[in-house]
Amino acid sequence: MDKLNIVEELASSDRLNEEDRGAVKRLISEYQKILRRHEKIIRKSDRISYELKAQKDRLESLSDRLSRYLSPQIYNMIFSEENTEIKSKRKKLTIFFSDIKDFTATTESLESEELTNLLNDYLTQMSEIALEHGATIDKYIGDAIVIFFGDPESHGYREDAKRCVEMAFEMKDRVAEIERKYVDDGIIESFKVRMGINTGYVTVGNFGSEKRMDYTIIGANANLASRLESAAEPNTILLSHETYSLVKDHINATQQEPVSLKGISKQIVTYRVDSLKSNLPEELEVIKNGLQDIHSKDAIIEKLEQILSELKLPE
Repeated sequence: MDKLNIVEELASSDRLNEEDRGAVKRLISEYQKILRRHEKIIRKSDRISYELKAQKDRLESLSDRLSRYLSPQIYNMIFSEENTEIKSKRKKLTIFFSDIKDFTATTESLESEELTNLLNDYLTQMSEIALEHGATIDKYIGDAIVIFFGDPESHGYREDAKRCVEMAFEMKDRVAEIERKYVDDGIIESFKVRMGINTGYVTVGNFGSEKRMDYTIIGANANLASRLESAAEPNTILLSHETYSLVKDHINATQQEPVSLKGISKQIVTYRVDSLKSNLPEELEVIKNGLQDIHSKDAIIEKLEQILSELKLPE
């Protein structure tokens, strides 16, 4: 039998006098009030728990969506700091710019669905490569990509520059694959990308207003990287002298004629990246470089014969 029932029977029995029975009845009444309050608290607690879980799920979903708009480094930095302020700092970075040659003309010849698929596919693959190399993706400007190395995390000037050039070279190879795919599908006739890289001090940090901020870079060296990209030939990576001096032991490059770039008073010495150095013997390195960007079987055979005739191989 329930304990409350036992007490209620006791309150109505003749074993207690009138005064004691009244006291027991008052205790039973208070106990019942406490039970009702306890049940309300439990229901409210269950409702709060449900609302907290729903709110937690919404925040996780929001966090996941927000992470798609930010580089992992910027995302982690924002969520690890207590305050987000408009502030910046001077820092030596390696800056990368790229864009698709004649993309405006390409957009005019494509249906919107084809254009969207092509651009999203391209940007997705380039972003994956960038993140694999530890890059900070600054922004996309249409078909252009702005990336930098050295902030928020740096591995040292030389390593940052080396990673950037290695990233660019992998992107260059991937673009060739993308071009073959979309040309074979008859969607485009050509798909070429220009890349420019420069190393130097820029101002990096939060810029904007209290209501809307952007974590980005500004300065002459960022502008120079952009100008180098504009001056680069299609499917070419163009380096400034500053970047070349940091990575020259890791690449094969050809010095170009000094160029005059818009907004820069002096002529700029540039270097075209031909290949990354590897452990291959020098002769094989020459063959590898000579076959860059050649996809026709007959053209490959012809180029191989030419290279072999020029090489002085041991007998």
